[in-house]
Amino acid sequence: MTLEIKRLQLATLQGLDGSRWPVHGFVVTHPGGAVLVDTGVGGPQDVLDDWRVVNRSVADALAEQDMSPADIGLVINTHLHFDHCGQNAVFGHAPFYVQRAELDRMRREASELHDWFGFMNARFELVDGDAEILPGLSVVATPGHTVGHQCVVVDGSDLLIGDAAYTPRQYADPSGPLPDGQADDVGSWRDSVRRIHALAAERVHFCHHTDIVHR
Repeated sequence: MTLEIKRLQLATLQGLDGSRWPVHGFVVTHPGGAVLVDTGVGGPQDVLDDWRVVNRSVADALAEQDMSPADIGLVINTHLHFDHCGQNAVFGHAPFYVQRAELDRMRREASELHDWFGFMNARFELVDGDAEILPGLSVVATPGHTVGHQCVVVDGSDLLIGDAAYTPRQYADPSGPLPDGQADDVGSWRDSVRRIHALAAERVHFCHHTDIVHR
């Protein structure tokens, strides 16, 4: 099955280092439909204000690809931070694939966001570790940024890294210094980045950076 990746520009926000960061999602098209990896920014207004978000509708971003939310058959959230699952509600018709540990974390640590997104009514498909979602499309558990973070592997050659690394530099050197917010658990984060290095992906795509790392 032939899979194609399309990048969506969804927002910018002020990073913990004070600079402006892009926020990207990714559409993976296949002969039977399309999958969306991360839905962009959303949440209570005070959260958006704190991060100085300049937001856009995920529907508008899809329209640039001649698509609409109805074209998305399922959603994969790399994790449940407000800049990765903030517009999940646009896709109420679709199941959301997320690590069980990540949903549990959000319920414990961010109940206000959990309530805002209305996750009790969401159609979650909970994943425990690595799993094939569709032929050629898999998730790989990469704890560290959060306990339930996952990356997405497309056709064995492309890695959608989520927040397992913010930048190509962090991905290249997991032993180096980390910026604030990169890892809830530094040891697990370093192990996860080393593990995804071992996957030998031909291309690595970042949420908060526009560069693509080529092997």
